[in-house]
Amino acid sequence: MRLTLVKPNLGRMEHSLYVDEGRMEPLQLGVLAGITPPGVEISLCDDRCEEIDYDAPADLVAITVETFTARRAYEISAEFRRRGRRVVLGGFHPTLLPEEAAQHADAIVTGDAEPVWEMVIADAQAGRLQSHYRAAPDARRTAQNGRLPNRELFRGRGYLPITLMQFGRGCPNDCEFCAISAYFARRHTFRPVADVVREIEAQDRRLVFFVDDNIVADHAAAKELFRALIPLRLRWVSQGCIDMVHDRELMDLMVASGCLGHVIGFESIEAETLEGMRKGGNLGSRFTGYEREIAILKEYGLQTWAAFTLGHDRDTPESLYRLLDFALAHKFTFAAFNVLMPYPNTPFYRRLQAEGRLLYDGRWWLHPQYRFNHAAFQPRGMAADELTAIAFDIRSRWNSPVAMVRRFLDPRTNLRSLHRMAIYWLYNPLFRRETFKKQGLRFGRN
Repeated sequence: MRLTLVKPNLGRMEHSLYVDEGRMEPLQLGVLAGITPPGVEISLCDDRCEEIDYDAPADLVAITVETFTARRAYEISAEFRRRGRRVVLGGFHPTLLPEEAAQHADAIVTGDAEPVWEMVIADAQAGRLQSHYRAAPDARRTAQNGRLPNRELFRGRGYLPITLMQFGRGCPNDCEFCAISAYFARRHTFRPVADVVREIEAQDRRLVFFVDDNIVADHAAAKELFRALIPLRLRWVSQGCIDMVHDRELMDLMVASGCLGHVIGFESIEAETLEGMRKGGNLGSRFTGYEREIAILKEYGLQTWAAFTLGHDRDTPESLYRLLDFALAHKFTFAAFNVLMPYPNTPFYRRLQAEGRLLYDGRWWLHPQYRFNHAAFQPRGMAADELTAIAFDIRSRWNSPVAMVRRFLDPRTNLRSLHRMAIYWLYNPLFRRETFKKQGLRFGRN
């Protein structure tokens, strides 16, 4: 049997194809390949950097689908099915919208693929592929079923020189806008630490991105992991909740294990806005605009990627530019200023739907007029087009050459070592280019 794994692109720019310079390994497809039974011939097609050969022999095509790539994924599926190939779709978007995804495939997988993937392969081999494979939630089940990803598929494809891994999945927080919470229903599971160590030792790099939604969701489990990482001499990054800084033992172990920094969802600097989005982990007992938390991050020398969401009900043009001033003043290594997105089947999406505030017929991810990083709903404090323009202006100012030089000059983080200086100047110009390339991108190719 021949299995083709596909990672879709976002789409195309106004007058040319979009090639993602900042692309990372498609870990989810490496995991699928790693749990595929022996005897199956596997190939990878990465639409972000190469043309798909629709005529290549394939008995089953598996496409991972995110909401941003749904339109392109459906186009790819249609081309394969037109040639008689059987297609299975899985990932976040089919799990959140199974009825929609099922219209574009022979089969869909909802939930984590590990519990059902061998059944999918066996059914495909026997010619009895089912239309829907459901992985029921199970708190005792861990990611990857003890298997290692197949990383041979990634060689020679120009991915960033960082290995993606995963310790835990899900997040116990219940942020209104978060697709992670909707997908995992606030469940959080983590792999045995021994499995993670074995995976690290099985590959060559010592720079790792743990793609966990919140690697410190369980402090005791995170400490066990960090203790095990110390002798491995890694450098690593991940994503975490800001309240981690109040556990000093956790922070000490984190830095001793080689942590360089985290993507942290600050979202807003206004307490009432954080309360409205149910971002309780950010508020603490005495919310002072993150001053204490940022001081601790810098004390440990962590280079922070600060993530903000723009367009909450209390946001105004003035408050959004205060976010920019806040980020510039604290000289974060990286920052993302994202227009708030109504992901399907999240509480935020359902609220906007009930209030009649969704744009693009409520399905912005498929609408031919929608463009990347544009507002897909009507905000309360400004017009949708105004939110789009302000968000792009903020990203432009953050990524200006003058701002990049000024942000670099932080002795506690970016100037702390030659390695950290190199990280800053390797990735900031890349993210600057991607910011301007992606703005206004059309989803899909057709």
